[in-house]
Amino acid sequence: MSIPVRRYWRLLRRYLRPERARVTWLALLLVLSIALQLMNPQILRRFLDLAAGEVSGGLSLTALALLFIAIAFGAQLVNILARYLSESVSWRATNALRADLAEHCLRLDLSFHKNRTPGEMVERIDGDVTSLSEFFSQLFIGVVANLALMAGILVLLYREDWRAGLAMTAYVLFTLWLLGTIRRISVPHVTRQRQAAAEFYGFLGEVLAGTEAIRASGARSHMLRRHLQMVQDFYRHNLRASMMFGLMWGSSIFTFALGAALSLGVGAWLHARGAATVGTVYLLFHYTELIRRPIDQLRAHLQELQRAGAAVERVEELFALRSRVPDGPGRPLPAGPLSVQLEGVSFAYEPGAPVLKGVDLHLRPGEVLGLLGRTGSGKSTLARLLLRFYDPDEGAVRLGGVDLREAKVAEVRRRVAFVTQDVQLFAGTVRDNLTFFDPGVSDERLREVLEELGLGLWLRSLPRGLDTPLESGGGGLSAGEAQLLALARVFLADPGLVILDEASSRLDPATEALVERAVDRLLEGRTAVIIAHRLATVDRADTIVILEDGQIVERGMRAGLAADPESRFARLLRTGVEEVLV
Repeated sequence: MSIPVRRYWRLLRRYLRPERARVTWLALLLVLSIALQLMNPQILRRFLDLAAGEVSGGLSLTALALLFIAIAFGAQLVNILARYLSESVSWRATNALRADLAEHCLRLDLSFHKNRTPGEMVERIDGDVTSLSEFFSQLFIGVVANLALMAGILVLLYREDWRAGLAMTAYVLFTLWLLGTIRRISVPHVTRQRQAAAEFYGFLGEVLAGTEAIRASGARSHMLRRHLQMVQDFYRHNLRASMMFGLMWGSSIFTFALGAALSLGVGAWLHARGAATVGTVYLLFHYTELIRRPIDQLRAHLQELQRAGAAVERVEELFALRSRVPDGPGRPLPAGPLSVQLEGVSFAYEPGAPVLKGVDLHLRPGEVLGLLGRTGSGKSTLARLLLRFYDPDEGAVRLGGVDLREAKVAEVRRRVAFVTQDVQLFAGTVRDNLTFFDPGVSDERLREVLEELGLGLWLRSLPRGLDTPLESGGGGLSAGEAQLLALARVFLADPGLVILDEASSRLDPATEALVERAVDRLLEGRTAVIIAHRLATVDRADTIVILEDGQIVERGMRAGLAADPESRFARLLRTGVEEVLV
């Protein structure tokens, strides 16, 4: 079995197994359709021979005509039912595949997502799977059914005359060989076309998202030039793929003409020798025309298989990717506030360019750390290691005494919360955005949390309370209101470690005061790491750590460092942390 066929079969077996009842009914309907298609030419042959006086007895012309109409009507009804079932199978299978792909990509590490644009991911998860819709609904069963129809026609032709059967067998084998050869040539071109489409739509998504920045920086002409290059590349690969489709279509037209000429020639020769009646000659021609339908459908199926082959390859390539952050065996993290230990931690996004160098850090449960440093000093990287977005190249990161590589990734993300200035909101209600669409959280619990954070008045000010709809990206909410939602999410999760990346910056004084009160309530009884850019935020910390070039250059209790005029922290306080650290 060739590699492509194994790929097709592996995907079919995985996603059609839950639909085996519908697939079985679909197969039965296709068998019935084949039987009806083979019966009607026999009735026409009998009708012509009876009308020409070459046979006698049996059903009358009227009865044969009525039988022909009934069978034709039944065949159409069977085709409608088969189409309905095939679409049902297609949607169920492709939706399951989309869900599995999306879940798999969400489990991959952050480096995977940083190297791919949202547009490219949409194309990979939705575009490639859409290309497989016909593959799941009709292609595999359709290919088998059409091959069975051709085999049935050839058997009936051999019954009529072995010479006619032999001629049509040679014609069918030549046609299938030709179309199969063209399909093998076409698949690489279609694969490159799908990749070019993903890159183009990924670039287009970035441009649309950054329209304001592009105009403000005067980069419009440069982006248009890049857009033109992407379009040209997309066009070139699309043209080659289209030429392959055109070659397939032209080849089928040639083979159809060849088949018609062959059937008429063989029929005329048999009739001249007295080996065939007029009805038999018509039957040969009609079966040749009928055999065009499965061949034409096979051609269409092969075109779809070209797309499916490229899509299957890309889907399997995506499934084959493994996270650089593998799931741990499942050592549980302790309840309550978590201690934090970084032991000799070094990390680099790219080889030879370390971001953190031999960092040692210890926080007691419930302690609040103020993390200071210039841009690029490694503050955000340290936070990502605590969330296990990455694993350190050297050393160990421990929470509650547990090496994060021994814990389940899902538990780490559940016990560690990260709040930044940029809050991601989704198109949905306030309830949906608080619970991430989890229906298991009750409205009473949501209201209790909001009241506890001092947000009850804010909730009551919303026109529809928890049912107030929000736009994707936070449209309709202020930055402060978005931060309040983010803090409420964290409170609902009840983590043992909270990481705050200056969550209350860039807010008006009234909203900032509300957010600050919510932060104070959130940090009660929890360990916290605060990536600070402002003096007011540092006042909340018990311990101060200053990073510089990926190394800790100063650490100590906040009060002690502030009282030491020679400390870096004291100099920052005198200078103004906003001016020095950003």
